[in-house]
Amino acid sequence: MSATATATGASAAAVVRPGSLQAWILASRPQTLTAALVPVLVGTAVAFAQGGFRAGPALAALFGAFMIQIATNFANDVFDAEKGADTHERLGPTRAVQSGLLTSRQVRVGMLVTIALATIAGLYLTAIGGYPIVIIGVLSVLSGVAYTGGPFPLGYNGLGDVFVMIFFGFVAVCGTAYVQLGSVPPLAWLSSVPVGALATAVLVVNNVRDRSTDVKAGKRTLAVRFGRSFGVSEYVALFAVAYAAPGVALVWLHRSPWVLLPILTLPIAATLIRTLATKEGAPLNACLANTAKLLLLYGVLFAAGLVVPITGG
Repeated sequence: MSATATATGASAAAVVRPGSLQAWILASRPQTLTAALVPVLVGTAVAFAQGGFRAGPALAALFGAFMIQIATNFANDVFDAEKGADTHERLGPTRAVQSGLLTSRQVRVGMLVTIALATIAGLYLTAIGGYPIVIIGVLSVLSGVAYTGGPFPLGYNGLGDVFVMIFFGFVAVCGTAYVQLGSVPPLAWLSSVPVGALATAVLVVNNVRDRSTDVKAGKRTLAVRFGRSFGVSEYVALFAVAYAAPGVALVWLHRSPWVLLPILTLPIAATLIRTLATKEGAPLNACLANTAKLLLLYGVLFAAGLVVPITGG
């Protein structure tokens, strides 16, 4: 880690007053909320395409997704600091607990508050969708906390990629469609694949960037276990899956050609792949941020393509 990177992190923390609203906003990691927004957006587009759009459940699903995402971020902030994964050597953005902007106790309380808020949304969705929503909600919260906490933290044992694919892809997209339609059509299952793949790609950049500090903290991500080349190959494979999905929707599910709109973002994907393959350390911060932006742009275009009638009229 360079002195410049260390100084950058320190200066970022210095402009935020400990315990302030800005400190809480930093801990909530608003830049990660695209990973919560896109699955709900795409799941809602599926419901619309199937003639079952319902604004109330869609908004409740979005609120619940945001709260679970923020609760997960709070948990990560606390547990990564306690386990030594977040130190003065970290290459990514400033973390609240590690930098002293919030105490572990404060962030734990914040985690419980956001879980409680997610539960309120869950109660409303349970009244609509029944007990499957309880199962989805409980597993989502437990997995979010267990990502970095508990006796077997998922992220520390190479299971983070699987967790993101399942919960940010299949569970979030299909769950959003379910609370509006009362069922999960094939279009929802297919649509969950590119969303989960691109959300996982965001994590892959993070893990490739943080390999050296993760090793010191005992964090055995796939990039640590199998090396940098594996991480780059995984990134490419996830993009390949994401960009194949619209074609499958067109051919297999006979959607409108507008479903191919995400193909317009391929040049961005190619640039990101080249960056991950050739850069190391702090320069990958921009690659991570831009992968999250790609997820958002892809999701918006894919959702727009899904809602166009199959006839194209």
